[in-house]
Amino acid sequence: MQLRYSFRVYPDGPQRSALGRAFGCARVVFNDALRVREDARAAGLPFVSSGELSKLLTVSKRTEERAWLGEVSAVVLQQSLRDLDAAYRNFFDGLKGKRARAGAPRFKSRKDSKQAIRFTANAKWKITSGGKLRLPKIGDVRVKWSRALPSVPLTVTVIRDAAGRYFASFVVETDPVPHPEVQPVVGIDLGLGHFVVLSDGTKIDAPRFLRRAEKELKQAQRNLGRKAKGSNNRDKARIKVARAHARVADARREFHHQLSTKIIRENQAVAVEDLAVKALARTRLAKSVHDAGWAAFVAMLEYKAALYGRTFIRIGRFEPTSQLCCVCGTNGGPKPLHVRIWQCGTCGVVLDRDINAAINIAKAAGLAVSACGAQVRPVLVPAQRGEAGTHPESLLAMARQTGIALLQAGEGVKPRPASR
Repeated sequence: MQLRYSFRVYPDGPQRSALGRAFGCARVVFNDALRVREDARAAGLPFVSSGELSKLLTVSKRTEERAWLGEVSAVVLQQSLRDLDAAYRNFFDGLKGKRARAGAPRFKSRKDSKQAIRFTANAKWKITSGGKLRLPKIGDVRVKWSRALPSVPLTVTVIRDAAGRYFASFVVETDPVPHPEVQPVVGIDLGLGHFVVLSDGTKIDAPRFLRRAEKELKQAQRNLGRKAKGSNNRDKARIKVARAHARVADARREFHHQLSTKIIRENQAVAVEDLAVKALARTRLAKSVHDAGWAAFVAMLEYKAALYGRTFIRIGRFEPTSQLCCVCGTNGGPKPLHVRIWQCGTCGVVLDRDINAAINIAKAAGLAVSACGAQVRPVLVPAQRGEAGTHPESLLAMARQTGIALLQAGEGVKPRPASR
């Protein structure tokens, strides 16, 4: 399987200028190729192939208007054409129903929040003996290594985010590393009050990183609004806003990684519900839904389960996990969100809504889990009319009705004397 490892890089002044030229050249090639295909479509001509675009790129580099494209690695420009092919492929596959809908390819701008270039093995980039990343026509860039790569990287992508930070993203080919098998299996119910509720009764509170940083973000955005457009002070304020958002995103990503790794290591099988995040993001809870980051967390669970030899199961979003009693299976019907505890009308068990849903998710996935975690407290079920007595004669009568041996129910019981 292929994994991606991202590390922070710190280019110096000349290297940042060289990376800026590479970002600009890759963006221009992408836009030129997209314009050629859009013009052909508007004129009713056949779809322009990748080979034809590559030939047009070679010709344009020899012209005076595009001669500066030769200042960067040719591999970067060719990979920009590959990115355009991938964008078209995702768009057409979405129309055919082979994957989720993706928008048509759009023109890139130098003001986009993220700029990226990719180097393959043909570019002859390498990691030096001193731990630096040597990139063609850029130089040796200092890298902050946080871990060792499991194998030789296939490609490296250099990314600059909106906060002005640079990252090197390596794609490596590695084999799964199965962890020792464990017995527990778990169902996971995702929420907003509690980010994760497990079928064993464990509840993890939602950290709400965005909500906690709203005051800082509000002040930074207000300062940005006061700056004159086009000024250097406005650009500095924009970077401060971007860095504040980057801190929130980094904290959320770190929380997702730690929690997903813990769950995968401690459980042999994991079941989650396939939530309609896009639909929930159009409700009044949109900010909280985006702050939780459910989709990213579930994606981490899925790839880590494949990496560590665990079982990952998604169940359909239309399973009535919040309506079924996990003890007797009775469907209690839909309930409003403010109802967190409810009592089953059939068996009388008082259920925690989230834990009950997590258990039902695990059962729907075919996992054998205990339902005891969903019970908040036992309640007294009204006795039947024939079982309401507490006298010895009533015990004997109940024993005869239920088939219990008289030796067990009525041993040593004396008959009640007649009343005077």
